Amino acid sequence: MTERKIDRDTKISRRTMLGTLGAAAGLAGSTSVLPGVARMAHAQGSGPIKLGFQVHRTGIGSAYGRWYERVATAAVDRINASGGINGREVEMIAEDDGTDPRRGAEVLERFSSLHNTDAVFGPLFSHVVIGSAPRAGELKMPYFVVSEGHHVASGILNRYTLQPGITDVKSQVISMAPFIADNVGKKVTMIYPDFAFGHDHRDFFSEAIAAQGGEVIQKIAIPPTETSFTKYFPSIPRETEVVYHVMVGPAVLTFVREMGEFFGGRGPALFGFIDSLEAVDITSPGLEFLDGSYFWEGMARHAQPDQTPHEDAYRAAVGVDAKGASVDDPRDVSTYAHMFGVWETLAVMKAGMEASGYQGPDDRTALIEAVEGMTDMPLSDDHPQGDKVFNGKTHQVFGHQNITQLKNGTLERVHRTSIEDTFYEDEVDYTSQSF
Repeated sequence: MTERKIDRDTKISRRTMLGTLGAAAGLAGSTSVLPGVARMAHAQGSGPIKLGFQVHRTGIGSAYGRWYERVATAAVDRINASGGINGREVEMIAEDDGTDPRRGAEVLERFSSLHNTDAVFGPLFSHVVIGSAPRAGELKMPYFVVSEGHHVASGILNRYTLQPGITDVKSQVISMAPFIADNVGKKVTMIYPDFAFGHDHRDFFSEAIAAQGGEVIQKIAIPPTETSFTKYFPSIPRETEVVYHVMVGPAVLTFVREMGEFFGGRGPALFGFIDSLEAVDITSPGLEFLDGSYFWEGMARHAQPDQTPHEDAYRAAVGVDAKGASVDDPRDVSTYAHMFGVWETLAVMKAGMEASGYQGPDDRTALIEAVEGMTDMPLSDDHPQGDKVFNGKTHQVFGHQNITQLKNGTLERVHRTSIEDTFYEDEVDYTSQSF
């Protein structure tokens, strides 16, 4: 797949884009492309809609950032090929936040003062979102995050921050806990990263498993920059029935390999959030001990027998094969369980801008109100992961969760939750807050 993005140093000209689409359509034209191009050409005087992409190109989130950027590029290409937003081309401007909260706030400032973007989307790591969102509120910049932390729905952020494309940890673990208690074990040791995302897992899973008659008997927090993990494993109590692991960052392969070496295939059962293996080939040497273990996945990395045509189209658009790797290089494994959130977030931003008749920064509050008014998001090419329900009061989307089991190198889905399984009581009403 040819990737096309616009960052601070390079921009694709409008003439190039129109020429490319026209050549693809052929001399006779194509009803699937040319009407959209004509609308964008007619609205050319209005200029492009500029979307700032806050991306983790460097730092501990770089593997996610690289794939988030690939998905964002494909999604923007798709939007422009269908006529843009309100007849205007979408221009994506990418800035690296280094997976750093302080730099994240600086990136928000650049998007506002230097690039004059209409809205911003993209960050995943929770500590970056928490460090950046206050500045988005001060700048009155719509900020569409693609994270999983409970920070948005908890009410600690602001009305300008929304999470409409991916579910949060609280909803994920509430729906996972019954399966774990019934099928894996009830005495749990948790291993998690020592920052906000990991703390959400610690707090909400502890509550959720207790509600199922289980107990977290040990909690092991690991610094996010740690590179060796063997020293932590002796802290796992002998009576542990399940090791619940959710690790992130460039050292995840080391983490799972060292865990296998420590247990030697004789340890407790394993339930892992796929975060521990995102961007990692699950058949890598040293990971054989994972066979039979279970994983949470937002979107199943390996194509399932009942994969929908919508997911077929999405995999093709982002250049990912049936095993979740790049079609160009099978060694380049994607962050498939998470990156769909970028695709779906951009679809929501487009829908919100069109519903609000968005024309420029004066319409930012109308954009937010339009998204707050959304509820059902049906399974479609816009939402290939599955149908969802958006809660406008909490700015959080709810959707299906998947549990897969690794069997002979393949992640097979063994359970899919209902959306209702993921619901919890509202903790905030952002719509009652002033802009």
